[in-house]
Amino acid sequence: MASLDDLKKRIVSVKSTQKITKAMKMVAAAKLKRAQENAEKGRPYSEKMNNIIINLSNGISDKENAPKLLLGTGEEKVYLCVVITSDRGLCGGFNTNIIKKAKAYFEELYNQGKTLKIITVGSKGHDQLKRVFRDNIIENLSFKDSKNTNYFDAEKVGKLILDKFEKKEFDICTIFYNKFKNVITQIPQAQQIIPLKASEVDGNSSEDNYEFEPDEDEILNNLLPKNISTQIFKAMLENSASEQGSRMSAMDNATRNAGEMVDKLTIEYNRSRQAAITKELIEIISGAESL
Repeated sequence: MASLDDLKKRIVSVKSTQKITKAMKMVAAAKLKRAQENAEKGRPYSEKMNNIIINLSNGISDKENAPKLLLGTGEEKVYLCVVITSDRGLCGGFNTNIIKKAKAYFEELYNQGKTLKIITVGSKGHDQLKRVFRDNIIENLSFKDSKNTNYFDAEKVGKLILDKFEKKEFDICTIFYNKFKNVITQIPQAQQIIPLKASEVDGNSSEDNYEFEPDEDEILNNLLPKNISTQIFKAMLENSASEQGSRMSAMDNATRNAGEMVDKLTIEYNRSRQAAITKELIEIISGAESL
């Protein structure tokens, strides 16, 4: 049985931890509002850009000479997977859910005999994946020095992907991230960005009618590389909101658990203290009676 001094130290320690988790919850709540707004603002732009690209591709007469970013290399042998996670922990199952989604996809590729290459964005995803897929990881990027999610970081990832595509290092590229739904729910996503899949696009795209100047091919050659960075930026915005929501929920649970532990330790401390007092009284009474 723990001594009174040990119980008192444990209560003080748990209360200190409770203060930290409560502060982290409040910080995450403050950051969540802005991150959620940015994620919601980014969705219409990225979806509309995809719609325009699909509309442009439908107007191309010579499909065989269309940009490779739109149609792909014509093969499905080498798959590049970009796994976007956070650089910081203490955010519940946020990173684990993305990794779980990615690993399930990797297993499918292995079963089909495909070649897998991985780019990790975020140190937490890299730490989890390197245990099993160390030989498949070709790049590891981290933006922990960036205070906020920005397009310049997304553009760095996009340029890296485009450079490897131009060197014919892969055939299909898929990004993994968490889509923000609410504070409690974040949905892991696997989105193919090279070649662009029509199924990824909002069904209303067929209703949009445009007249383009110059030709579709020339516009696509300029628009497709920007779309890669745009989709990655959208994924990073969704991740940012999901991370703060998950951290807020995790810290709220941790704060409540710490409170419950303090209550249990306090009851145990009071019982031990009462037992010690009772023991001392019995010893005093017994000593007095023996006289």
